[in-house]
Amino acid sequence: MAEDGKVKIEKFDGHDYGYWRMQVEDLLYQKSLHLPMLGLSYRPEKMTDAEWNLLDRQALGVVRLSLSKSVAYNIVKETTTFGVLKALSNMYEKPSASNKVFLIRQLVNTKLKEGMSITAHINEFNSVISRLASVDINFEDEIQALLLLSSLPDSWSGTVTAVSSSSGTTKLTFDGIRDIILSEDIRRRSSGESSSTLLNTEGRGILDPSVLLHTMRVCS
Repeated sequence: MAEDGKVKIEKFDGHDYGYWRMQVEDLLYQKSLHLPMLGLSYRPEKMTDAEWNLLDRQALGVVRLSLSKSVAYNIVKETTTFGVLKALSNMYEKPSASNKVFLIRQLVNTKLKEGMSITAHINEFNSVISRLASVDINFEDEIQALLLLSSLPDSWSGTVTAVSSSSGTTKLTFDGIRDIILSEDIRRRSSGESSSTLLNTEGRGILDPSVLLHTMRVCS
């Protein structure tokens, strides 16, 4: 972790560039080092070359210290904050075919593992969807809902079946499915059900189908 007082930024290792850049930009603004990030055209008229170079070097240090070694080596020739961020954007943010393949593969492999936090899983799923959108790959809301359902393990088969049966011709929505999953997770944890128990009950005791349908309609 890159630390700055109470601020901690995860070192960028080539994954989730958008989230890392958002954190770095916030930190640069917080430290009043943001101007070099925007480029030379934002240099104040009264600022001398020496003052600007010092400001740029300070901002550059903040950015480079938040990069992993493997990523930092790729931008070692860049000597300005603006240049480093532009180079990183070209490598990790542009909608190249390799980036798209990597993100699609990551989405397909984003599965909820037994015992994993539901909230963490949904956050990870949303992160991949957002990164795909940044490279011009967008999914309809219902497709996102179906992908989220398909990422659940066997112990959730009862919930998946109940949702599928209750929806009928109603289109699934991502918000609706997310809320159902979170509610079911709370119910399971409060009742102390284990994954093995859930697998043997074949989904008995899950949210009532009428409640599921109402939730989906409210969120549609």
